[in-house]
Amino acid sequence: MSRGGGRPAAVPSPGTRPRPRTGTDGLTVRFVPEDPSDDPFEFDFRPLPLSPLLQRTFAAAFAERIRPGAGLRSWDAAKNAFEDLRTFARVLSRSPRPPLAAAHLVPAHLEEWILERGGAERASRATGRLKLTLKKIEGLDAAFLAKINERTARRVRTETRNYSLPELKRITAAARRDIRAAALRIRANRDLLEQWRQGRIDADADPQAFRRGRLLDHVDRHGDVPRYPGGRRAPMRWAGDLGKVGDHMTALHLGLADAAAFVVLLIAMTGENGSTVMRAPAAHFRADGYAGGPATAIVGLDKRRRAANRYRDAALVDLPSWIPLPDKITEVDPDRVPLNSPFAVYSLMVELGAPARTVLNTDRLVVWWSPGGGGGAQPPGLREAVDDGHIQTWAARRDLPADQRGTARNRKGPPPQLNVTMSRLRLSQAELNQKPASHTEATLANEYLLRNRGNLDEYRRVVAAALEAEAGKARTRGALQVLTDQDIEQARVDPPSVAKRYGLDAIRLKELIAGELDTVMTGCTDHTGGPHAPAGEPCRASFMLCLSCPCARAAPHHLPFQVLVHDALDERRRSMTPLKWSERFALPFTQLTDLLERAGQAPVEQARSTASEDQKKIVQRFLNREMDLR
Repeated sequence: MSRGGGRPAAVPSPGTRPRPRTGTDGLTVRFVPEDPSDDPFEFDFRPLPLSPLLQRTFAAAFAERIRPGAGLRSWDAAKNAFEDLRTFARVLSRSPRPPLAAAHLVPAHLEEWILERGGAERASRATGRLKLTLKKIEGLDAAFLAKINERTARRVRTETRNYSLPELKRITAAARRDIRAAALRIRANRDLLEQWRQGRIDADADPQAFRRGRLLDHVDRHGDVPRYPGGRRAPMRWAGDLGKVGDHMTALHLGLADAAAFVVLLIAMTGENGSTVMRAPAAHFRADGYAGGPATAIVGLDKRRRAANRYRDAALVDLPSWIPLPDKITEVDPDRVPLNSPFAVYSLMVELGAPARTVLNTDRLVVWWSPGGGGGAQPPGLREAVDDGHIQTWAARRDLPADQRGTARNRKGPPPQLNVTMSRLRLSQAELNQKPASHTEATLANEYLLRNRGNLDEYRRVVAAALEAEAGKARTRGALQVLTDQDIEQARVDPPSVAKRYGLDAIRLKELIAGELDTVMTGCTDHTGGPHAPAGEPCRASFMLCLSCPCARAAPHHLPFQVLVHDALDERRRSMTPLKWSERFALPFTQLTDLLERAGQAPVEQARSTASEDQKKIVQRFLNREMDLR
């Protein structure tokens, strides 16, 4: 199905979906988007102000760039790549001696194109895209090839601050109010429509309600109000007498404010990307089976940037602790929809958007009616997504003050209003929950939390406090007793004295030295008398806790395992948030660091370099929790 709009040119305007065209002269390239809701389209290189040879060269490079497996899967990505080539062609045409072939391209051509875009930093993303396409061209001059192989300057990111908890509560509270009002409005009008269709409204007794039901029936069946035939397609007079077109359409469909409120609340509660929410389907699987347990909807989500890992199933069920529960269900929410869980928000949007999906023949979750825009470029009609501009428009019409009051010139003035964006909503969710959503913990730490410079100092204080707390535990718990090489030698001639020194009997000492009591990093001398299980029962605790267990003893043959685990925990700092790493691994890492310092640098380096593959596999299984009793 195609979006509304006029006939597309070589590069359709934003908001339109391309329609396929044919071409057999080698100067048009057909692109088939991966998303089946997007139509194929042929990009025409004939209008580019280039020589016929360069036109074909650019077309061939573009074809390589968009071929299956090359990375460009969406219509927007292909359009951007073509637009880069089109603007580059315009720069080439203005050169004193326009190039006629690929070999005539020089670094100055690319530099001029970058300058037109505002410089290296501002044009970094577009420059990277263009270079990837130009690399597909054969026969380039060596200097130009070196230029496009240069590292692209990265744009300096502006400081990003998450919303504070009070700010986020104000945003989500405003979104809930709008959603509940939309539910009340649409459900009431659907009830009226159902009564009209069942013949329960008498035209003579209540002519206004009867005409209203007739109008709603037309809107529901056709996705528009009744209109006169002809060019202007004006609404029929009797429909105009009942109110405005926008009021009639949003009587059964979500409006812009409603759809924006839904998106705001879903991002704030799930932490998903805005683009992922836009592509979310209404179809889902009820994992709870309607059996009376916690309601759970399994939804297939799509995050295109993750390439082969772009698709995943998400369970919409959890209740974020930072979103306040309503004190009571008010009359605005007659069906007792609390909207305090992702499942509640998602299921309500599935319900309220159902009629629009039927008209659009789509399964997209986010659907709404638009009065048009862009100076008439976009006609009124049903839409499938919202963007940051829509979110900001929604927020600007709500009273959402920021925490900071006044400005440098007028500190007594009213607080500035919040600028609500999808990225800041997601950043706030990541900051408050410290859990990744459709990304890795490394991405959470480096791309979200560390970019959140407005709250970075506070985050560092929290991490420092967590580290100090875990280090304090390591200091207060007894140090692990470790047998030395001298102890092993003495045990061969005088086992009782060595055993007594370490609180063991001779038999247990012999078993410890022989490795019969090994628990990866230590040996357990009493697996039924430890602190992690009732007396007399076998210990079921993780082997990581052996580092602070009074039943544990270590021998020299445990040193390679201790070194490998220490290094692996240190490596995991890069793939986890600092706070989560501190909470999970700071204590054993501190304990292992102490053990390695006691062993000495030379033995530690020798153990690190001579560790066997079997020892490494054991440590890998241990850290993957394959040895835990579940």
